[in-house]
Amino acid sequence: MKLSRRLKMENGQMVSSTTPGAFKGGGLDRKTYNAVKTLVHFRLVERLDLTSVTRTPGPELAAIVKDALQEITTSENAPLNQKERGMLIEDLMNEIMGFGPLEPLIQDDAIQDILVNGYDSVYVEQNGILHLTPIQFRDNDHLSQIIDKIASGVGRRIDESSPMVDARLPDGSRVNAIVPPLALDGPVLSIRKFAHHALTIGNLLKTESLMPEIAAFLEGAVRSKLNILISGGTGAGKTTFLNVLSNYIPETERIVTIEDSAELSLGQPHVVRLESRPPNIEGRGEVTLTDLVKNSLRMRPDRIIVGEARGAEVMDMLQAMNTGHPGSMSTIHTNSPRDALSRMEVMLSMGTALFTERAMRGLIASAIDIIVQLNRLPDGRRRVISVTEILGLENNTIEMQDIFRFVQKGVDEKGRIYGTFTGSGTPSKFLDHIRVNGIDLDPAIFTICREVV
Repeated sequence: MKLSRRLKMENGQMVSSTTPGAFKGGGLDRKTYNAVKTLVHFRLVERLDLTSVTRTPGPELAAIVKDALQEITTSENAPLNQKERGMLIEDLMNEIMGFGPLEPLIQDDAIQDILVNGYDSVYVEQNGILHLTPIQFRDNDHLSQIIDKIASGVGRRIDESSPMVDARLPDGSRVNAIVPPLALDGPVLSIRKFAHHALTIGNLLKTESLMPEIAAFLEGAVRSKLNILISGGTGAGKTTFLNVLSNYIPETERIVTIEDSAELSLGQPHVVRLESRPPNIEGRGEVTLTDLVKNSLRMRPDRIIVGEARGAEVMDMLQAMNTGHPGSMSTIHTNSPRDALSRMEVMLSMGTALFTERAMRGLIASAIDIIVQLNRLPDGRRRVISVTEILGLENNTIEMQDIFRFVQKGVDEKGRIYGTFTGSGTPSKFLDHIRVNGIDLDPAIFTICREVV
């Protein structure tokens, strides 16, 4: 039976065609368009040899599928005009070869985050601002299928017995999904996109995320093997900034990266990438960040980079920084440098070792040298808010001082935040250490005072 006749039997009298992206104003409604798409998809499965398809390379398979879809929509007399057929074929190609309605958003380099709050509510972040999109899934089952496709692609599972998952797309983008019964209104999906073109310090200087003087100091800190902690809230750009700083690591050094979900993309030739593993369905086989940090110490690393410090692995990371692995870096979710130190104390207490408060603070003060605080401002831009050095432990308190700081002054008529990057006026205590390692910094960089918009 032709598609057009079957649709009339199922849906009643067919309405006139229009662009399926609109689905309003008396044109082809979404229900009818989805019915056509489902039937065409069914015909495609009937036509293709699934045994040979599984052995066909991606680009060749895409061409085969596209040709088959064009033949089906023509021969079956689908009730669509030429433009609608093109859109239908594109949608089905995304469904089969990609991640369905999300595929155009994933391919759009201008989008940083994709936030799916339900099958009919998809938001994106562009330039730091959230926007609601017209993109929708058929229903919650359709959304669940896409989530399962993403999770299974990296060997993860998500269902009622395991309703949360962290995964990644083939390009490295970070994915988090949570489904019922934990998500009360249906599946929820969050994608933090991985930039196809890695940012450089030049990009950050161009957007005035930091000043050349700050960049020069951080370059000296990385090259001279100071231990750096990058702090900030969600979406502040911590992982991106860690990638940028890692470009200063010499190519002669062996780097081991440790992450829950691999996101770092280092350009050096000698990089070993490790990723933790959740437990399987029987609750076995888990490999934690703590396990990986311990193992990395046996791998002869020059640098250890932990994608995010969030638990008991902090103990082993700090020990590594104190016992022959200087120049290590990590990120942490906090609102200020002082909060970062407090949170590290809490994470140290999560481990099996028992420390006094003074011992914990002494370990942190001797291990961490520099804390870089990043913030995402209300206008969507991300900036280095402060660069803070740890001075040591005095009277059971970790002493610290800001070397550089961004002070917000106001908001202009376009809604952009303006302020001033200022230096402390006092050279860093690490200036001699950096100079001994062959990097000559002008002490005048610590006296900057520059207004930016």
